Amino acid sequence: MARTATKPPPLQPLKDRQVIVGVCGGIAAYKVADVVSKLAQLGAVVNVCMTAAATKFVGPLTFEALSGRPVRTSTFELVESSDPQHISLTDGADLMLVAPATANLIAKAACGICDDLVSLMINAAGCPVVFAPAMNARMWANPITGQNVAKLQGLGYRFIGPEDGWLACRSIGPGRMSEPGKIVEEITSLLMATKRPNAEC
Repeated sequence: MARTATKPPPLQPLKDRQVIVGVCGGIAAYKVADVVSKLAQLGAVVNVCMTAAATKFVGPLTFEALSGRPVRTSTFELVESSDPQHISLTDGADLMLVAPATANLIAKAACGICDDLVSLMINAAGCPVVFAPAMNARMWANPITGQNVAKLQGLGYRFIGPEDGWLACRSIGPGRMSEPGKIVEEITSLLMATKRPNAEC
C-alpha cells in the first residue's frame, strides 16, 4: 500500500516573536482579523488589545479564536490578577501594531494620553510601535493629523500607509488602511531585521 504524502510543516519565520496588536474603533478593524491570523500562522505569539469602540466593529471572540490567546478590552479587566492593567504584556514584546490607527488614537499617542488600554500600551511599550492608519480622507489631510503623525515619526514611531482607495464614507482618496498582506510583510521584515531582546525590548 502506497504511503500518503505528508505536507512539510509551514515555515514560521516569526516563531515565538511577541506581537501586541492594538485594535481601534474603525470599520477597517475587520481587516485586522486577517492580520492577526497571518501573524499567528507565521508563528508569532499575538496578544490583542482593543478599545471599547473597536468591539463595536469586531467582537473580541473573533480575535481570541484567531490568536488562540485572551483578548484584553479594558484597562482593569482581570485577566491576570497580578497585572490588572496588562502593562506586563509590553515587557517582552518585540513589536506593537496599532490598526486601524484612527485620527483620535494618533492624536492621543502624540500627546501621551493614556485613557484606554491601547493608548496605555503604546505609552508603556519599549519596543517598536507601528501604526496602520485608517480614516476619512479629509481627516488624514487635516493639518492637525499631519502634525501628530510628523511628531510621532520624529520620535521613532513607524507608519504603514494609508493608501488611496475606496473609503467607508463612500468616497475615494487617501485614508484606506493598507491591505493585511502588506502590513504583515512589513512587520515580518522589521522583526526579521531586529535582534530578539534577551529580557525586554
